[in-house]
Amino acid sequence: MSDEGLGSDWDERFAAGGYPRDPEPSPVLCAYVPSIPDGRALDVAAGTGRNAVYLAGIGYDVDALDASREGLATIRERATERDIADAVTTIHADATTYELPTARYELITMSFYHSLDRFSDLSAALVPGGYLFVEGHLRSTDPTPSGPSDDRHRFGSNDLLRAGLGLTVLHYDETTAERPDDRRRATARLLARRSSGPTQSYPVRPNESELTATDE
Repeated sequence: MSDEGLGSDWDERFAAGGYPRDPEPSPVLCAYVPSIPDGRALDVAAGTGRNAVYLAGIGYDVDALDASREGLATIRERATERDIADAVTTIHADATTYELPTARYELITMSFYHSLDRFSDLSAALVPGGYLFVEGHLRSTDPTPSGPSDDRHRFGSNDLLRAGLGLTVLHYDETTAERPDDRRRATARLLARRSSGPTQSYPVRPNESELTATDE
Protein backbone atom coordinates (compact mmCIF):
# COMPACT_ATOMS: atom_id res chain seq x y z
CA MET A 1 0.00 0.00 0.00
CA SER A 2 1.34 3.42 -0.96
CA ASP A 3 2.06 5.89 1.84
CA GLU A 4 1.65 8.88 -0.46
CA GLY A 5 -0.15 11.61 1.44
CA LEU A 6 0.46 9.94 4.80
CA GLY A 7 0.92 12.66 7.41
CA SER A 8 0.69 15.47 4.85
CA ASP A 9 -1.31 17.78 7.13
CA TRP A 10 1.29 17.49 9.86
CA ASP A 11 4.09 17.82 7.31
CA GLU A 12 2.71 21.24 6.44
CA ARG A 13 2.38 22.27 10.09
CA PHE A 14 5.90 21.20 10.97
CA ALA A 15 7.39 22.78 7.84
CA ALA A 16 5.59 26.07 8.56
CA GLY A 17 7.12 26.25 12.03
CA GLY A 18 3.77 26.38 13.78
CA TYR A 19 4.71 23.55 16.11
CA PRO A 20 7.67 23.60 18.55
CA ARG A 21 10.81 22.04 17.15
CA ASP A 22 12.00 20.93 20.58
CA PRO A 23 9.00 20.44 22.90
CA GLU A 24 9.75 19.37 26.45
CA PRO A 25 8.81 15.87 27.60
CA SER A 26 6.18 15.50 30.29
CA PRO A 27 7.43 16.22 33.81
CA VAL A 28 5.59 13.08 34.96
CA LEU A 29 7.59 10.93 32.55
CA CYS A 30 10.84 12.62 33.58
CA ALA A 31 10.07 12.20 37.28
CA TYR A 32 9.39 8.46 37.02
CA VAL A 33 12.15 7.53 34.55
CA PRO A 34 14.58 6.47 37.33
CA SER A 35 12.09 3.70 38.21
CA ILE A 36 11.69 2.45 34.63
CA PRO A 37 13.97 -0.29 33.23
CA ASP A 38 16.63 0.65 30.70
CA GLY A 39 16.47 -0.85 27.23
CA ARG A 40 14.39 -0.15 24.15
CA ALA A 41 11.61 2.44 23.96
CA LEU A 42 8.90 3.20 21.44
CA ASP A 43 7.52 6.73 21.02
CA VAL A 44 4.14 6.53 19.26
CA ALA A 45 3.08 9.59 17.24
CA ALA A 46 6.50 11.02 18.02
CA GLY A 47 5.98 14.38 16.33
CA THR A 48 9.23 16.34 16.50
CA GLY A 49 10.65 14.14 19.26
CA ARG A 50 9.11 15.32 22.53
CA ASN A 51 9.80 11.94 24.13
CA ALA A 52 12.06 10.22 21.60
CA VAL A 53 14.97 12.65 21.77
CA TYR A 54 14.75 12.94 25.56
CA LEU A 55 14.77 9.16 26.03
CA ALA A 56 17.65 8.63 23.60
CA GLY A 57 19.59 11.29 25.47
CA ILE A 58 19.35 9.36 28.74
CA GLY A 59 20.38 6.02 27.27
CA TYR A 60 17.38 4.33 25.66
CA ASP A 61 17.44 2.87 22.15
CA VAL A 62 14.35 4.53 20.68
CA ASP A 63 12.00 3.73 17.83
CA ALA A 64 10.19 6.95 16.87
CA LEU A 65 6.94 6.26 14.99
CA ASP A 66 5.05 8.97 13.15
CA ALA A 67 3.09 9.57 9.95
CA SER A 68 4.91 12.85 9.22
CA ARG A 69 8.15 12.77 7.26
CA GLU A 70 8.83 16.37 8.36
CA GLY A 71 8.46 15.44 12.02
CA LEU A 72 10.75 12.42 11.65
CA ALA A 73 13.33 14.54 9.82
CA THR A 74 13.30 16.99 12.73
CA ILE A 75 13.83 14.11 15.18
CA ARG A 76 16.86 12.94 13.21
CA GLU A 77 18.25 16.49 13.08
CA ARG A 78 17.80 16.98 16.82
CA ALA A 79 19.37 13.60 17.58
CA THR A 80 22.35 14.42 15.36
CA GLU A 81 22.81 17.78 17.09
CA ARG A 82 23.01 15.94 20.43
CA ASP A 83 25.30 13.18 19.10
CA ILE A 84 22.69 10.48 19.80
CA ALA A 85 21.65 9.70 16.22
CA ASP A 86 22.69 6.05 16.61
CA ALA A 87 20.17 5.66 19.44
CA VAL A 88 17.13 6.72 17.36
CA THR A 89 15.40 4.74 14.62
CA THR A 90 12.58 6.57 12.83
CA ILE A 91 9.56 4.67 11.49
CA HIS A 92 7.32 6.36 8.93
CA ALA A 93 3.91 4.79 9.49
CA ASP A 94 0.33 5.40 10.55
CA ALA A 95 0.06 4.84 14.29
CA THR A 96 -3.55 3.66 13.93
CA THR A 97 -2.62 0.68 11.74
CA TYR A 98 1.08 -0.03 12.30
CA GLU A 99 1.64 -3.64 13.39
CA LEU A 100 3.41 -3.47 16.72
CA PRO A 101 5.82 -6.25 17.71
CA THR A 102 5.11 -8.44 20.71
CA ALA A 103 7.07 -8.13 23.98
CA ARG A 104 9.64 -5.78 22.45
CA TYR A 105 9.84 -2.62 24.58
CA GLU A 106 10.76 -1.72 28.13
CA LEU A 107 8.97 1.61 27.70
CA ILE A 108 6.30 2.92 25.34
CA THR A 109 5.25 6.57 25.30
CA MET A 110 2.40 8.32 23.52
CA SER A 111 1.84 12.05 24.01
CA PHE A 112 -1.13 14.07 22.74
CA TYR A 113 -2.34 11.45 20.29
CA HIS A 114 -5.87 10.18 20.87
CA SER A 115 -5.99 6.42 20.22
CA LEU A 116 -7.65 4.43 23.00
CA ASP A 117 -8.39 1.52 20.68
CA ARG A 118 -4.69 0.64 20.44
CA PHE A 119 -4.20 0.03 24.15
CA SER A 120 -4.26 -3.76 23.90
CA ASP A 121 -1.62 -3.64 21.16
CA LEU A 122 0.53 -1.22 23.15
CA SER A 123 0.30 -3.44 26.22
CA ALA A 124 1.24 -6.53 24.22
CA ALA A 125 4.28 -4.71 22.80
CA LEU A 126 5.71 -4.27 26.30
CA VAL A 127 8.08 -6.82 27.80
CA PRO A 128 6.86 -8.24 31.14
CA GLY A 129 7.53 -5.47 33.63
CA GLY A 130 7.62 -2.84 30.86
CA TYR A 131 6.05 0.60 31.32
CA LEU A 132 3.46 2.54 29.31
CA PHE A 133 3.20 6.33 29.57
CA VAL A 134 0.29 8.10 27.86
CA GLU A 135 -0.82 11.72 28.09
CA GLY A 136 -3.47 13.56 26.16
CA HIS A 137 -5.76 16.53 25.99
CA LEU A 138 -8.77 16.36 28.28
CA ARG A 139 -12.30 17.67 27.84
CA SER A 140 -13.01 20.46 30.29
CA THR A 141 -15.84 22.80 31.22
CA ASP A 142 -13.24 25.57 31.56
CA PRO A 143 -11.61 27.27 28.56
CA THR A 144 -8.52 25.28 27.48
CA PRO A 145 -7.23 26.89 24.28
CA SER A 146 -4.21 24.58 24.02
CA GLY A 147 -5.13 21.48 22.05
CA PRO A 148 -7.77 20.38 19.55
CA SER A 149 -10.99 22.35 19.18
CA ASP A 150 -12.99 19.16 18.62
CA ASP A 151 -13.72 17.16 21.79
CA ARG A 152 -13.61 13.95 19.76
CA HIS A 153 -9.83 14.28 19.96
CA ARG A 154 -9.80 14.76 23.73
CA PHE A 155 -10.19 12.21 26.52
CA GLY A 156 -13.33 12.28 28.60
CA SER A 157 -13.01 12.08 32.37
CA ASN A 158 -11.40 8.75 33.38
CA ASP A 159 -11.31 7.47 29.76
CA LEU A 160 -7.55 7.06 29.91
CA LEU A 161 -7.66 5.48 33.35
CA ARG A 162 -10.20 2.88 32.24
CA ALA A 163 -8.13 2.07 29.17
CA GLY A 164 -5.12 1.31 31.37
CA LEU A 165 -6.83 -1.01 33.84
CA GLY A 166 -5.45 -4.11 32.12
CA LEU A 167 -2.06 -3.00 33.43
CA THR A 168 -0.88 -2.00 36.91
CA VAL A 169 -1.61 1.72 37.16
CA LEU A 170 1.22 3.50 38.99
CA HIS A 171 0.28 7.13 38.35
CA TYR A 172 -2.84 8.82 37.05
CA ASP A 173 -3.96 12.42 37.09
CA GLU A 174 -6.27 14.84 35.34
CA THR A 175 -5.11 18.43 35.69
CA THR A 176 -5.24 21.90 34.20
CA ALA A 177 -1.99 23.81 33.77
CA GLU A 178 -1.30 27.44 32.93
CA ARG A 179 1.11 27.77 30.00
CA PRO A 180 2.82 30.66 28.16
CA ASP A 181 0.61 33.11 26.28
CA ASP A 182 -2.45 32.04 28.30
CA ARG A 183 -2.58 28.67 26.49
CA ARG A 184 -4.20 26.80 29.38
CA ARG A 185 -4.19 23.03 28.88
CA ALA A 186 -6.25 20.27 30.48
CA THR A 187 -4.35 16.98 30.46
CA ALA A 188 -4.83 13.36 31.51
CA ARG A 189 -1.63 11.39 32.26
CA LEU A 190 -1.18 7.69 32.88
CA LEU A 191 1.86 5.61 33.84
CA ALA A 192 1.23 1.87 34.02
CA ARG A 193 3.27 -1.33 34.08
CA ARG A 194 2.77 -4.70 32.42
CA SER A 195 2.54 -6.71 35.61
CA SER A 196 -0.13 -8.50 37.59
CA GLY A 197 -0.92 -9.97 40.97
CA PRO A 198 -2.23 -8.67 44.30
CA THR A 199 1.27 -8.02 45.73
CA GLN A 200 3.70 -5.93 43.69
CA SER A 201 6.50 -3.39 44.01
CA TYR A 202 5.79 0.30 43.45
CA PRO A 203 7.98 3.28 42.61
CA VAL A 204 8.48 6.06 45.11
CA ARG A 205 6.16 8.95 44.25
CA PRO A 206 8.19 11.94 43.03
CA ASN A 207 7.90 15.33 44.72
CA GLU A 208 4.84 17.32 43.69
CA SER A 209 7.06 20.03 42.20
CA GLU A 210 8.58 17.46 39.82
CA LEU A 211 5.14 16.29 38.67
CA THR A 212 3.71 19.74 38.07
CA ALA A 213 6.58 21.45 36.24
CA THR A 214 5.29 23.12 33.07
CA ASP A 215 6.13 21.48 29.75
CA GLU A 216 5.86 23.17 26.38
